Amino acid sequence: MSTPDPTEPRVRQASFDGCAIHVQDDGAGEVTVLLHSSGMSGDQWRRTAEPLVRGGARAIVPDLLGSGRSAPWPEGKPFRFSHDVEVVGSLLEQIGRPVDLVGHSYGGLIALHAAAAAPARVRSLALYDPVAFGVLEPGRDPDAAGDLARLTFHWGASAAEHEAWLASFVDYWGGGVGSWGRLREAARAEMVRVGWVVHEGARTLVADRTPADAYRSLTMPTVLMTGEGSPAAARGVVARLGEALPGARIERFAGAGHMGPLTHVRQFNEILAAHLAAARA
Repeated sequence: MSTPDPTEPRVRQASFDGCAIHVQDDGAGEVTVLLHSSGMSGDQWRRTAEPLVRGGARAIVPDLLGSGRSAPWPEGKPFRFSHDVEVVGSLLEQIGRPVDLVGHSYGGLIALHAAAAAPARVRSLALYDPVAFGVLEPGRDPDAAGDLARLTFHWGASAAEHEAWLASFVDYWGGGVGSWGRLREAARAEMVRVGWVVHEGARTLVADRTPADAYRSLTMPTVLMTGEGSPAAARGVVARLGEALPGARIERFAGAGHMGPLTHVRQFNEILAAHLAAARA
């Protein structure tokens, strides 16, 4: 186990292609890096990061490209999820010692790819519904593949078309028709603001064909989480990753959907705390 150094330099900012990336770095001790889901920001982890810091750990939470307090990503400028993989890889290099990597949905996919690129920099993984759809096998996962086909990617030219796509995206991940309308006005406005990055990130990750075998070298302790009400495609990914990753175990949240880290934060935090304690022992 590495010895924490409370005087080590803080990570406050990173950059990619001239775009500044905001990073929140609090606490001192063993490092946990938390990666947020698409359309949100590092603020989604506030109720998870604060207990980690109170417990004597260091929590590093970036706002991924175009999100939160990071610089806007211009609409129309090419974007793909691999850009955020590069961002996280650079962040891990800055930190300079192995971290526990946590990710939800899009953040889970980014965590997987970053860990596969530099496994020595990742001590453990904790992933809730990572959207690594390349691991699905059409012959074994027909329900998951059919469910995923409900996601379409017509962006259109008008603000109304953009919002219509975002509504369909949120309804898919949020548990059904009407999820978009139930969001707080501020949350809908933020989704609209980052809509291009959300759309392009999702479009490129759905096209990703990285198979489960590509992750078999990830032997670090891993907990894979999903909700019993998560979309079939997300549950299918967790099942396939659970087979592929040698050090993985699966936790299923009763009564939760895709947004389990927010709706069931106490359960999520308890599972994460036990996972981190075991990984750091």
